[in-house]
Amino acid sequence: MSLTVLISGASSGLGRSLALQYAKQGATLGLIARRRELLKDLSQEIPNAAIYVADVRDSDAMQAVAHDFVLHHGQPDIVIANAGISRGVLTEYAEDSEVFADILATNVNGMLHIFQPFISHMRSVGSGRLVGIASVAGYRGLPGGGAYSASKAAAIAYLESLRVEMHGSGVSVITVCPGYIITPMTTGNPFYMPFLMSAEDMADKIIRVVDRRKLYAVIPWQMAIVARALRLLPNFIYDRLFANAPRKPR
Repeated sequence: MSLTVLISGASSGLGRSLALQYAKQGATLGLIARRRELLKDLSQEIPNAAIYVADVRDSDAMQAVAHDFVLHHGQPDIVIANAGISRGVLTEYAEDSEVFADILATNVNGMLHIFQPFISHMRSVGSGRLVGIASVAGYRGLPGGGAYSASKAAAIAYLESLRVEMHGSGVSVITVCPGYIITPMTTGNPFYMPFLMSAEDMADKIIRVVDRRKLYAVIPWQMAIVARALRLLPNFIYDRLFANAPRKPR
């Protein structure tokens, strides 16, 4: 029996790779993104996918997407909250406040908005998988990346709270923390990105995690070691190491 999968942020990067790999498995797909032309291009490769041009920041829009998808394709087995954005910000600049808020609204509230329409049904039938794409950037605050690091730390905590809330219900809440991926989001990074992976390889590993219903995964495993080591560093050492590190451009 084929899976029914709904993916946000599906127009490029990791979301696109997840969609293509699930399509190869014969899954029934719902694909959400803001960029109409990129979604249209993807629909040429996955002609049977349901395409939704919508913004995960908009709760009403996500409710409408959910209603339409369920009406035409049934309840999804897997919902992947993948939509995310990243920009360099500095707190001292007032004009960055709006960017900061936009990143939090997309990367955190967007997860809530895509999961919310499906939770009651999943709980009632005792099955389903809610997959949140967080990041190792949520392990420690990175200079110039305060908004992105904060959003991913919040996503990790939110997913943990949701996982505990769903404990014993039969619904799996899966937190995935990727390391660096070759996507448009990382193209302009002016710093070395260790253990850099292609979006295709990352998607393959994430799908394996989801298949196994592993509740928490850092990918690749080498980045898991680095991230956990950084978390254990005393603040005075961490601050000295990263105070002058290259930063994502504003």
